[in-house]
Amino acid sequence: MATIKLYGSSVSGNCLKPKWILDRLGIAHEWIEIDSFDGSTRTPEFLALNPAGQVPVLVLEDGRILAQSNAIMLHFAEGSDLIPRDAYDRTKMFEWLFWEQYSHEPQIAVRIARKHYLGKRDDELDPSLLTKGNAALARMELQLKQTPFLVGDALTLADVALVAYTRKAHLGGFNVEDYPYVRRWVSRVEELLEIESVLPANG
Repeated sequence: MATIKLYGSSVSGNCLKPKWILDRLGIAHEWIEIDSFDGSTRTPEFLALNPAGQVPVLVLEDGRILAQSNAIMLHFAEGSDLIPRDAYDRTKMFEWLFWEQYSHEPQIAVRIARKHYLGKRDDELDPSLLTKGNAALARMELQLKQTPFLVGDALTLADVALVAYTRKAHLGGFNVEDYPYVRRWVSRVEELLEIESVLPANG
């Protein structure tokens, strides 16, 4: 019997996002671990799945393929409480999803990868990654001072998308203690998703 297959790296926030959604919605799937640092995403076999050479990649039961973490989340969350019914709130969720891939992930995730996983020294890193990453965290802090979640009072895909790398921001040299509302939001979202807390303890 065919099953959903999700190819991803367990150290990648982008890969974990769709896995969290599948788990939360109780959708059976097979996780296939792919090392995104050792060239595994550049093999002919993998490129046949995703010519972009990126994870995550999802193969549906009928063989159709989806890539891009937020697109995969949207596919499975359609009709669930993770997507607001109100048109304005739903559009605000999309606003955060687009912002995450343009203004958050390219700074925070990239700095985590280079500093923590590739072992680069701070003087080897583009200093703008830290500046822009802190600006992204400050933008989230501003919102989370007003609402418990990024879109009002309920968990949405916006929170799932943005918690993925925010919860590991310290691995990139970001001081999450400077953003207390963000920190509390991370704990709130981790609890709702039933995933382990990875931020270091206060102090």
